[in-house]
Amino acid sequence: MSCVIRSMTGYGRFEGQVNGRQTIFEIKAVNHRFLEVQCRLPKGCGFLEETIKEMISHSVFRGKVDIYVAIEANDSLAANVKINHSLAAGYVKALQELRDTYSLKDDISVSMLSQYADIFTVSKVPESEEVLTAIVREAGEKAIGDFIDMREREGAKLAEDVLAHGQKILSLVDDIEARSPVTVEEYRQKLYERISDVLQDTSVDPQRILTEAAIFADKTAVNEETVRLKSHYAQLEDLMSKSEPIGRKLDFIVQEMNREANTTGSKVCDAELAHKVVEIKAELEKIREQIQNIE
Repeated sequence: MSCVIRSMTGYGRFEGQVNGRQTIFEIKAVNHRFLEVQCRLPKGCGFLEETIKEMISHSVFRGKVDIYVAIEANDSLAANVKINHSLAAGYVKALQELRDTYSLKDDISVSMLSQYADIFTVSKVPESEEVLTAIVREAGEKAIGDFIDMREREGAKLAEDVLAHGQKILSLVDDIEARSPVTVEEYRQKLYERISDVLQDTSVDPQRILTEAAIFADKTAVNEETVRLKSHYAQLEDLMSKSEPIGRKLDFIVQEMNREANTTGSKVCDAELAHKVVEIKAELEKIREQIQNIE
């Protein structure tokens, strides 16, 4: 069976030149009930967050996704330098006061004042949002492609494991269906022997034995539960071939299978059958743990 399910965990990264700018786009994800995207972007690039979330939402439906983006600065952009004249005047006045008070050499100069960095405010001309958006889209598409590939590889492994546990469950269900009628006959025989021991020489009423055996068979019948277990597993197996997000549906099906297993366990009155039910529940728990990782 072809499996296209995806794990919720994954990692993807692009690092290289885009439009002449060294760019890093990194994406990693872990399990989460819903889709949650968090971005770490270069200073002044907050506007890119919506673009990135829109890109992610096209291919990711569940998981906590962390994005890191770094774009090499464009040194060709012009810089604006502003002078805080009131602050500069204050420095000059203070320096002149020091000179006059202590008879110091007058060496106040531009180079001296330039050492007071708080006099200057430097800002670059804002970069084109369209240019940065184009860079992020190109780098993001490559990183997300790697990310999806990894999720699908992990998903294939998860599917293989889930189906292997499922086949073990089907085998155990078959064992229960084969063993269950035998327990009724064993009960009938033991009942006959016990009554014979009590009554000793008195003859045993066969009809009474048959009636008691029929009551026992009705109380311990698990054929409905085993049929439903097989039906639920068939649904689970069918879902594994879907290309849509199936994690929540799988979780629901496993809950239903566990419910049928519990009901079966409450009905059986045979140690061997009880052990089979315990094994089924153990396999279901392994499946449940795995599908927590499926998108």
